Amino acid sequence: MRLRKLGERELLAVIRRNFTVPRKDILLGIGDDAAVVKPGAGRLLITKDLLAEDYDFILPFQDPRLLGRKSLNVNISDIAAMGGHPLYAVLGLGLPRETVLDWVVDFFAGFKEAARKADVVLIGGDLSQARKVLISVTVIGRASGRVILRSGARPGDRIFVSGFLGDAKQGFLLYRKGLRLGVDPAKDFFLKAFLDPQPQTTLARELSGRRAASAMIDCSDGLSVDLNHVCEASGAGAEIDLAKVPLSPAMISFQKKPLPLALHGGEDYQLIFTVKLRDLPKIASLRRKYRLTDVGRITREKGIWTVDARARRKVLEIKGFEHFK
Repeated sequence: MRLRKLGERELLAVIRRNFTVPRKDILLGIGDDAAVVKPGAGRLLITKDLLAEDYDFILPFQDPRLLGRKSLNVNISDIAAMGGHPLYAVLGLGLPRETVLDWVVDFFAGFKEAARKADVVLIGGDLSQARKVLISVTVIGRASGRVILRSGARPGDRIFVSGFLGDAKQGFLLYRKGLRLGVDPAKDFFLKAFLDPQPQTTLARELSGRRAASAMIDCSDGLSVDLNHVCEASGAGAEIDLAKVPLSPAMISFQKKPLPLALHGGEDYQLIFTVKLRDLPKIASLRRKYRLTDVGRITREKGIWTVDARARRKVLEIKGFEHFK
């Protein structure tokens, strides 16, 4: 069945039945002009992300379930990057009239999977007819402790990265060529990194609880772009040891020149954070658990510099993803 035969009211009824969750902090969820919540103590964190067909995903070979997961997870990642806990989601969804109902059902199944894993409740949103699929998600979270900002890095702080960088960009390159999951097992690792990113919520909460990170950001646009955001907000610069940029074994064996993907790729949704020297013992037990890599330091000198294996220093060009370029 296509949406033009179902209609908006019936689709909303299906969504409401599937996303009604009894929780004491939700006084009124989906069904009225606005939701009513009582989030409790702490400060609220609010973020929004937009995914547009043909720019962020290609419909003919996009798994709708994974798209549903990703549309929520990229927002959860933003809340995590500030040391918060996600609570509620609001979804705006633009769909063509010819959209097949099964596609919508699978999309919401993925959205619900991500919501359950992060203990997030969909409390409202809007549906609209559109020429292309457009997904707009707002997530509201709470920071019960200190909010970790981009502006807290200071000269001498060490720069850490969680996990590996560049895998999602490699997956994106394969995806743009039309490769789907399950076709080539050797490439599924990269495709999954791009199609189904995992927000680093547990690590973020540990860093916040230990008051260990002086600044933090999630790696959505690439190490060069996102670290530059931290440097600009903090009024500082950075130096990166190229030999320490974390690359997965799969990337090393697949790519002859993996560093550009790791430095500029984006879509990894790992955490980039800085730690004062005196606070390094606070993260000692986290380094192996979360694959934390010390990749460099914050400097007084502005700009981002790289140092190679021969100790040659060079300015790093900022070349990650940027809309409208």
